[in-house]
Amino acid sequence: MIVFGIETSCDETAAAVVADDRRLLANVVLSQLDDHRPYGGVVPEIAARSHLEAVDAVAAEALRRAGVGFADLDGIAVTGGPGLIGGVLVGVMTAKAFALVHGLPFVAVNHLEGHALTARLTDDVAFPYLLLLVSGGHCQLLIAEGVGRFTRLGTTIDDALGEAFDKSAKILGLGFPGGPAVEQAALQGDPQHFALPRPMKGRDDCHFSFSGLKTAVRQAVERLPGGRATPQDAADLCASFQAAAGDVLADRVARAAALFRAAHPEGSTLVVAGGVAANRYLRTRLDAAAAENGLKLVAPPIALCTDNGAMIAWAGLEHLRLGRRDSLDFRPRPRWPLDPDAPPVGYAGAKA
Repeated sequence: MIVFGIETSCDETAAAVVADDRRLLANVVLSQLDDHRPYGGVVPEIAARSHLEAVDAVAAEALRRAGVGFADLDGIAVTGGPGLIGGVLVGVMTAKAFALVHGLPFVAVNHLEGHALTARLTDDVAFPYLLLLVSGGHCQLLIAEGVGRFTRLGTTIDDALGEAFDKSAKILGLGFPGGPAVEQAALQGDPQHFALPRPMKGRDDCHFSFSGLKTAVRQAVERLPGGRATPQDAADLCASFQAAAGDVLADRVARAAALFRAAHPEGSTLVVAGGVAANRYLRTRLDAAAAENGLKLVAPPIALCTDNGAMIAWAGLEHLRLGRRDSLDFRPRPRWPLDPDAPPVGYAGAKA
């Protein structure tokens, strides 16, 4: 089985071709960073227009690199949500057109499930596994029990960790995207120089909160002479921010691991996925946390942590193998939880 995938949920126009023996035949990603950098963040209207201009060429290049044509494919997969709805619409309409013209099965993939299943493409991880999903828009702990079957253990009650990275970078004048900038600056910093909070650490649940950590970075800058951070101040704050984030993730993972092992004694793997999983310092902290809790950490290659078409093609392939496909009247979804039955988070102002 060979499946073609399209990803347009945020600021990367991506297409890929994967085979059911876990071969990645092509993976093309066109970044829009230069388009959004002047604004310090992703502008939805600009993203949608850029996807519209680029998607046909990116798709054609993926097929060319894979050395296949539409006649060789067994299905078309596309991100159907969640994400910036303008970009999602571009990808979905393109995929529907390909499927209709070439008579191929169409699969709308949950973008989060694309991240969640990437470890099965790269490392053939078996179900069940504990999943930490960390990105700019999401921070969740879930049990992956099967394709399309997830149980949420915890979620963020305010900002996701990736958002906190980006906003902290903006406060420090490090530019966009913030995650890589903070990670690079932290290499020259002292992680103990600034006393930053560890929100939610020690609580009995598995939820996250990063708004206070981001605010603490801003307040630390305001207390500096002149209310401005020198390059060394910025490096120390970045290192201190990463250390705080690492402590929180390790603590939350430990709590989730206990629940996971109680429900699935045979489970042995912690998978980390999403854009923040590309951070090498956090990978090291999570590797240690997994080992301390009797689990093995699996993290996809860095190129497959950020948004890409391969994860969408693979998730679509997994659904097709189970006989699942979507009709061409599928409606893109700006919100699409992995566990729709998860109860609301019991905190004021919390969001699922």
